[in-house]
Amino acid sequence: MLSPTALRSETPALRLVRTLALIALVGVLGPGAAGAGRGVPPEPSADLAGPGMTVARAFSEPSLQARFASLSPNLRALADPASPATPAWLGLTPGWETLDLTRPPRLELSAPEGVVEAEDARRINALRPVSREPLARMPAFSLSGAGDDPRRALDCLTQAVYYEAAREPELGQAAVAQVVLNRLRHPGYPKSVCGVVYQGSARTTGCQFTFTCDGSLGRPPETALWSAANAVARRALSGHVAREVGSATHYHADYVAPYWAPTLVKLAQIGAHIFYRWTGPSGEARAFSGRYAGGEALLTPAILGGVDPRTQAGLEVLAAPPPRTVTLALAGETRTYTVAETEASGGPALPTPGQLSPVRRRPTPEEIRRINEALADLERREATPAAGAAVQP
Repeated sequence: MLSPTALRSETPALRLVRTLALIALVGVLGPGAAGAGRGVPPEPSADLAGPGMTVARAFSEPSLQARFASLSPNLRALADPASPATPAWLGLTPGWETLDLTRPPRLELSAPEGVVEAEDARRINALRPVSREPLARMPAFSLSGAGDDPRRALDCLTQAVYYEAAREPELGQAAVAQVVLNRLRHPGYPKSVCGVVYQGSARTTGCQFTFTCDGSLGRPPETALWSAANAVARRALSGHVAREVGSATHYHADYVAPYWAPTLVKLAQIGAHIFYRWTGPSGEARAFSGRYAGGEALLTPAILGGVDPRTQAGLEVLAAPPPRTVTLALAGETRTYTVAETEASGGPALPTPGQLSPVRRRPTPEEIRRINEALADLERREATPAAGAAVQP
């Protein structure tokens, strides 16, 4: 037996080894071993292994099996990791109910549905190859000045760059602006910047630029990001061309896989956006023959309810307002004409037999003044000879 001084001088590691050895000795000899040195007789072990065989208490295989069999079904299920009744104990990740440090359990918790869909979309998008054809060289677009149209165009293009790509790299923002200008030049889209940006924003089936119909415009922009987007839009309207996307007219974020993506030609990915163009001749540079028509403030019902002719063909177009009629009396004959509305592109309607096409613009106040002065001068010249003529009897 060790003296108290020797026990105090032991290291913690040696003390731990001695304690474990004592516990093992007590387990092998049974509970009675603890009092064997004090004259207490050990308890006889129960005969669990068969007639005539005594074993160390509770440590033989038959003894363990008997103890295990005496447990309740729930405890047996928890104690047996191979039990088919508990493949995922209490809904937790398998492996945590029995901890084995040699094979630590893994957190195999399922990701949220949105994360799974985003990862699937990225894999699908990565499988679609980028076109090897050279990118079309698009001409520069310039719209400057202090008039209403340049100001409104800058506002609409800034909105598109900000709400679609505010946190994208500068090249990604310039690419979004280029898509807007490419659409403006394409025959299938409106002929104003605001018309392109807000096309389809009144549709329940989806707008062309998501921010125009998902409530984003109700959130005030961040000043610094808005200033950066405004600079990108101003540069695009001053002739800058984002050649990295060529004749792209469509794009989407890489975490979605829209149904229309396989029907277009994939051109490039910049940041989180993937850019596409029309297939065939409609996607080549010579197809972009449309001319800017102005009228940025003229967002007609046809524009607000319009669809993309390339990706939304067949969708029901927003019903146009009822036609206006005008009744005219000419030489005693009365005729009623239907006044044609503007086209979906925002430009004037083409002349149609039997209809009046309002293609003439209203004169300005200065033009009206000059017209009135010219008429007054003409009336004075016509009245002068009559005043100086001799009166005949």
